[in-house]
Amino acid sequence: MISRIRTLALAALLLSGTSALAQQAGTYIQIEAQPSLNRAEDRVRDYASYLQDVNGFSLGGGWYGIALGPYSENEAAALLRRLRSQGQIPRDSYLETAGEYRGRFFPIGAGAAAPEPVAEPSEPDTTDTTTAAATPEPAQPGTPAPVPAATDETPREARASEADLTRNEKLALQEALRWAGVYGGAIDAAYGPGTRNAMAEWQRQNGYEVTGILTTRQRAALFQAYNAVFDGLGFERVREARAGIEMELPLGVVSFARSEAPFLHYEPTGDLDARVLLISEPGDRATLWGLYEILQTLEIVPPNGPRERRSDGFSLTGQNDRIVSVTEARLVDGGVKGFTLIWPAGDEDRRTRVLARMRESFTAVPGILDPSARSDEGQSVDLVAGLRIRQPRLWASGFYADDSGLVLTALDAVADCGRITLDDAIEAKVVARDAALGAALLEPAERLAPLASATFRSDAPRLKSEVAVSGFSYGGVLPAPTLTYGALADLQGLSGEPTLARLDLVAQPADIGGPVLDAGGAVLGMLLPVRNGNRQLPDGVSFSARAEPLRSFVTQAGARTRTTEGETAMAPEDLSAIASDMTVLVNCWE
Repeated sequence: MISRIRTLALAALLLSGTSALAQQAGTYIQIEAQPSLNRAEDRVRDYASYLQDVNGFSLGGGWYGIALGPYSENEAAALLRRLRSQGQIPRDSYLETAGEYRGRFFPIGAGAAAPEPVAEPSEPDTTDTTTAAATPEPAQPGTPAPVPAATDETPREARASEADLTRNEKLALQEALRWAGVYGGAIDAAYGPGTRNAMAEWQRQNGYEVTGILTTRQRAALFQAYNAVFDGLGFERVREARAGIEMELPLGVVSFARSEAPFLHYEPTGDLDARVLLISEPGDRATLWGLYEILQTLEIVPPNGPRERRSDGFSLTGQNDRIVSVTEARLVDGGVKGFTLIWPAGDEDRRTRVLARMRESFTAVPGILDPSARSDEGQSVDLVAGLRIRQPRLWASGFYADDSGLVLTALDAVADCGRITLDDAIEAKVVARDAALGAALLEPAERLAPLASATFRSDAPRLKSEVAVSGFSYGGVLPAPTLTYGALADLQGLSGEPTLARLDLVAQPADIGGPVLDAGGAVLGMLLPVRNGNRQLPDGVSFSARAEPLRSFVTQAGARTRTTEGETAMAPEDLSAIASDMTVLVNCWE
């Protein structure tokens, strides 16, 4: 209740002080800006512990400024110069008028800014009059370029203030120029002709005098536009005690949803489909590398993208036409800690900036997520800790055509696949296809030694004889294929096609490509998808490519096949064992 009253009081002060403050005169030293009130309150108290005349103001757009004052302009300039030289305030602190500030939140109860002090004689003011705040206020869309003030720096003064920049500040300035589209050189903090030309072009585009040296005010304007990418994202520093992680998160677009160890899930709150996972679990290097492998099976980590695994950590990037996800994790505090950012594809400017801000602010603090922190809704055969396992576009079946591991399957099952795997794990590629027959031959990326392979029946089987199709009827749900029994209805298709056989058998879509076996385990054919134009066939009508054309196809492609004649019979359990050893799950991925 006390916290709520305090928050309401602050809000009232901010509102009441806005109009009055705009009318007050005086000069302030702007030293810092923060994108959240909580963070600004912490920082303003830090400064107040060793500086006088510390104020906290609303800047608008969700930002809050920390400033010293008010002073006369000359007094403020002299104090700015002294405090910067002593290292007591940031180098990019600058002078600002009271009219730029809205309500005051610190000191509490101080009200609007004081009237302008009486000007005192002082040495001529040659100091910087403005520079970028530590975190500039984001520009609103459509905001016109700033008009240079009469008190802006001369080229000599601009070069002097530029010389005070740290290497990181110079790198950041080049990065901002690149973002503005005027710089294409290296980000190296060396201000050569390329950087100078970029500065001149930026000045030209924004209505400034073209000198090739940005003044402090111009650098502030450039960074203000550069940081406008964060507008509306609502970055706040979050200390998540459950996970032992402290970092900045875009709480304007995501919010905490649930715990599913080893993740804390932050889900989207609006139209932007962004998500964040905080990673925290006890363990060692084996745990770290296990997580690295598991993440790559999930939908949130598409298979395309760079990956790096180190002895103490890893990074994973996955991207497709819908999302880009980046995961970073490392060993720390007796466990694994990290985060995942999932962002819509095509929004690279914001995504890379958001990622950099999260990465730079990530801090491991005491605590680690309880491995039992899971909900009932996060448990499912196709979920891992509440995250969906990446699924293929379709499942089909196939069978080993010879002892080298070549796999025969239906062409329809693999015709438009971005990637093909066998039994969920082994990469494969199409090495031969026969469109008329509807068959494709797959070669695994690694040499296999099948427990069983096809023996093709070379003579014609009896009509009405019992047949069985071996296939993964339920995709990858079951670990082994199922046998579906039926009968041989005809040795040709409905239109007399000699390469087809018609079956009285009810098959599932994922059975397509599986072997059709006789009672003795010989291959009579391969199950095909039903194609009959716009006609609706009776239930239980299926078709297969016949054995002899299939054998000819795979032999011409280099397979060493076996044949047999005549019909034998074996026990159902033996037939099931042969079928299981021969049949392969074929996965077609985007």
